[in-house]
This record gives sequence, structure tokens and C-alpha cells, in this order.
Amino acid sequence: MTHPPAAPRALLPLLALTVLAGTAGCAVRDEPRPRWFSATASASPASPASPAVEQPAGPGAGLAEEKARAALITETDLGEPWVPTRGARTWRDGLLKATTEDPECRRLLDALYTEELFGTPEGPGATAAFDSAGTDAQLHYRVAAHPPADVDRTLDWLRSLPGRCGEFTASTTRGGVQGVEVGDLPLPPVGDARQALRVTLAGETEEGELTYLTMDIAGVRVGEEAIVVTHGGLDEVDADVTQEAVRLGAQRLAELGKQGRAQI
Repeated sequence: MTHPPAAPRALLPLLALTVLAGTAGCAVRDEPRPRWFSATASASPASPASPAVEQPAGPGAGLAEEKARAALITETDLGEPWVPTRGARTWRDGLLKATTEDPECRRLLDALYTEELFGTPEGPGATAAFDSAGTDAQLHYRVAAHPPADVDRTLDWLRSLPGRCGEFTASTTRGGVQGVEVGDLPLPPVGDARQALRVTLAGETEEGELTYLTMDIAGVRVGEEAIVVTHGGLDEVDADVTQEAVRLGAQRLAELGKQGRAQI
């Protein structure tokens, strides 16, 4: 399994139990979880298996929408155990809805929660979401058109965060305290620009139960389109899945771009 990075020094006493058990991710999996750790939120309606296209635009948008749909990855690309999502995981509100004092670190937490890494797209975009059957891991894949200069600035900002926000403390809206660690996540050499981070949040619930959330966030620019991949869960989160989603998505988007130029 992929081992999470060492916990921040401030949380070492809190996570002593998980260290004795082997690894933080494995120990948390054995602990009984509070109600909001269920696999899916009971209030969340089941999502359709087909991907959603967002923000339809004006004249000529049909071709853009078709391209956005075609650029999505599928559960077939990911293979087992990935299936179309049935709703948001409840750890999203329980642990990711958090804030901290440093504005850049707070911006990262907001991006993890909203998944709007590059802001509002310039036209239609498409989203695909998947659940890992048998675990609480979830992967979201988004593609949309964004100004290349804006995307590159955001990727540069992501690149700076392990130095600025390597370790910090965040407070959740439920009153919990999370020790956060931020590190680089290597990506395959695809697209025109790319950057990814692995973020871990360690703490405890109101009931005193240990929590350990791992989140990957990746951004890739392919011409004038950008891809955002988020992949997270309380159990094992395999970096290979994040990297493969980026590789497949960027290659598919680049191929669609070549086909479009050939038709002109």
C-alpha cells in the first residue's frame, strides 16, 4: 500500500496509536468511525452514471461540449475497482471544509474542497466522478477551457506550496483540528504544463477518534484546455491511480486537439 508521509510534529502524540499499529492509514481503517464517515452522504442523491457537462455556452458551443465529453476518462480506463459515483463522500464536509490563517494555505484548502483550481472556465466543461468499490476513495476528473496564462500561474502557485505550506494546522467547520502536510506528487510528462500535490490531513473527530485523510490534486494544461484531478480517501490512496488518470486524460485531450486541427 502507499504509505502516508510522517505526521506533523504537533500531532505526533495524537497519532502515537496509529504508529504502533503499523501505518496511520491502516490503523484508522481498523478504528470504528462516527456516523459521518459512512461511504456516501445519505442526503446526497445518486449521481447519474453518464458524465455531466457544465456551463453550456452560446453559439458554437455544441462542438466544445462534444469535445469536453470526449475528453473525459471513464471507469473502463481506470479499471477495477472504480465505478461511477453514487454521491459525495461524507469526509468532504467532515474534514475538507476547513480553514487556516495563512491565506495561501487557506486557498489550497478551498481548492481541495471546491475542486475549482483554475476558477470559472471560459466555456463548457465536463466532469466525471468515480468511487472505489469497497473503500471510501473517490476520484473526480474535470476538463474545461481556461486562459493558458492563468493556468500556468496557478500551476506555479501549486509548485510553491510545499515550501510555503509544508506543514500547518487547519480548523474544520465541525470544530476539529487537522495537522496538514503538503508535498509534491510527480506526474507523467504529458501536456504543456503540469503540477500535482499530495496533501494529508491528520487529526481526530469530536468523539476523539483518529482520522487520516489523503488527497491528491493535479492540474494539467493541454493547449487552451485544463484538466483537474482530485483523488482522496480515508483508506489507501494510490498515487498511481492519480498519475494514470492524468496521463490518459492529457493524451486523450491532445489527440482531440490534433483531430480538430486536421479538420480545419
